[in-house]
Amino acid sequence: MASASRPAPNGNGDYTARHLQVLEGLEAVRKRPGMYIGSTDQRGLMHCLWEIIDNAVDEALAGVCDHIDVILARDGSIEVRDNGRGIPVDMEPRTGLSGVELVFTKLHAGGKFGGTSYAATGGLHGVGASVVNALSARLDVEVDRDGRTYGMSFRRGEPGIFTDSGSGHSPDSPFEPYEKRSAVPVIGKTKRGVTGSRVRFWPDPHIFLKGSVLDYDALVGRARQTSFLVPGLRLVIRDERRLPGTPAADGPVEEVFHHDGGITEFVEFLAPDPPVTDVWRLQGSGTFKETVPILDNEGHMSPTELERECVVDVALRWGQGYDARMQSFVNIITTPKGGTHVAGFEQALLKVFRRQLEINGRRLKVGNDKPDKDDVLAGMTAVVTVRLAEPQFEGQTKEVLGTNAVRAIVARVVETELTARLTSTKRGDKAQAALLLEKVVSEMKSRISARLHKETQRRKNALESSTLPTKLRDCRTNDVDRSELFIVEGDSAMGTAKEARNSEFQALLPIRGKILNVQKASVSDMLKNAECASIIQVIGAGSGRSFDLAAARYGKVIIMTDADVDGAHIRTLLLTLFFRYMRPLVEAGRVYAAMPPLHRIEVVNAGAKKNELIYTYNEIEMRRTVARLEKTGKKIKQPMQRYKGLGEMNADQLADTTMDPRHRTLRRVTMRDFEAAEGTFELLMGNEVAPRKDFIIESAAEVDRERIDA
Repeated sequence: MASASRPAPNGNGDYTARHLQVLEGLEAVRKRPGMYIGSTDQRGLMHCLWEIIDNAVDEALAGVCDHIDVILARDGSIEVRDNGRGIPVDMEPRTGLSGVELVFTKLHAGGKFGGTSYAATGGLHGVGASVVNALSARLDVEVDRDGRTYGMSFRRGEPGIFTDSGSGHSPDSPFEPYEKRSAVPVIGKTKRGVTGSRVRFWPDPHIFLKGSVLDYDALVGRARQTSFLVPGLRLVIRDERRLPGTPAADGPVEEVFHHDGGITEFVEFLAPDPPVTDVWRLQGSGTFKETVPILDNEGHMSPTELERECVVDVALRWGQGYDARMQSFVNIITTPKGGTHVAGFEQALLKVFRRQLEINGRRLKVGNDKPDKDDVLAGMTAVVTVRLAEPQFEGQTKEVLGTNAVRAIVARVVETELTARLTSTKRGDKAQAALLLEKVVSEMKSRISARLHKETQRRKNALESSTLPTKLRDCRTNDVDRSELFIVEGDSAMGTAKEARNSEFQALLPIRGKILNVQKASVSDMLKNAECASIIQVIGAGSGRSFDLAAARYGKVIIMTDADVDGAHIRTLLLTLFFRYMRPLVEAGRVYAAMPPLHRIEVVNAGAKKNELIYTYNEIEMRRTVARLEKTGKKIKQPMQRYKGLGEMNADQLADTTMDPRHRTLRRVTMRDFEAAEGTFELLMGNEVAPRKDFIIESAAEVDRERIDA
């Protein structure tokens, strides 16, 4: 049956072509910066810096650069210098633009598309430098070539000339855009044979969130990583910002990174545990054919079949620990979410070990069981690198490699080289291979045993057999996504929380004091500890490598401790437990910290009007609130209440401020910086006392004594 077309909801039908908007050039970048750099906070700022650094590193990969300087200036600018070939300054015939202007103003323009200028690079989309330019209030470029120094400036992506005063360069200086396209001006002379580029940019405060600053520690970590990946490259990081809380707080700090040992040295640096094997280097290459569009002499894109070479270089070793640590790279660009190269590596790893255990099954008493990926990865530290021209990444942030042919090449190289290691007749290799196979078998047997134990701890069985701790006050809902488990500090707070909670979906588990420090304790000691065992039992998903996120009984696990030093310590101990033994729960964003208020301010209202209650969460917020109220003539009831603990609150106050989803504030615990978290937990909670003592002594001057309850 035919039906009449329905009118638009607004009924006026005035949506026409004139309402369509076309963003040209760099306007699209400024309108939607997140599409190009991921975010406009500190992470996006770091991404911009590494787009420029990676261009210099690409010169090092091409063998024409061995020195890079990165300067974080006090005026907010960031400068990257290299002694590579220098950005081309001559005219590009198709556009009539100079090489510098083309690279910094046109998206998808660069020397990395045709496969002739660079054999292996990190910047491949041709948007890196132009995106940084678009998101900068000012960007200056200087190029040394042919005995001359060329210079060009841009304001928010537009080329022109800044008229700087004697105080130095500034994005606020008067600016005059070019009226027409022109060659790059010559601004000086340099010695014959000296080449290089200098890029200095001021991030645009209209784009980046207020307070976004470069993370010095993250920059140093990435620079160190790059120096491992490009042996012989000298990277210098200089911080002149004098930001409080940074190494440069009292004056400029400079660090130099230069490693000739390559990824073998990198694995030794990363490895956290005593070795079972030496660092093994697995190297090889393979070729594949790929059809790519290439610009011909007439400016047209024509499909061309090219033969590509993929060079595989893997360094790995196994240690006595249980955690796997793997970093992967494509042309020195880190791929934190893996990709086809990591898939090929893991595929070959599992295949080789299954084959070796099958051959040695009787000696190792394997039986009919087969190892899985986690059994093989336990205790492994690996750096997986591949180099190829024009790799296909998923997105501009280059977190995942998508070139399909790489999987088979990496798998073939790893399978051949690792099999040769495990079957070597050399005395040293033979002994290490035997120890490694025994370790994998032990991991496999532990996993199978843990799985059998875990299957008896499912939610249904736990509820039916009433084996859950008696102190648990469970919720009524069976909807895991909606349910919440509050881990509450102390019996007094538990009494108030029972009245404040919504028993439909909020469960309560009290803990008594400070739980065991699991960073220092063994697994058996952790399981014997009553508080740790209760938490693991109540969550119902197991622990360690056998943890099963799908079996977790609650959608949110919320740590609710007092807003004092002891509460912070208990929260740290609990987070250590989650980080060490229930990490998938943290990675999934299901662990939170409640934020109870520290003060209650009662504003006295005139007449019969009810007094207003204001809660503040730290000393600074309290002082600002009091000052604001006094400035407006409001009267504050004295003395103001300072909560020493959750038990001092009434049930309605605890519900309104900390537990009711409509009003509360929760802090989600994330794994955004795994390496920093790992180091912090080891420093604060680990076995080594001396580094912790040094940390306490060095940080003592920063303690606010008013926050200490004495």
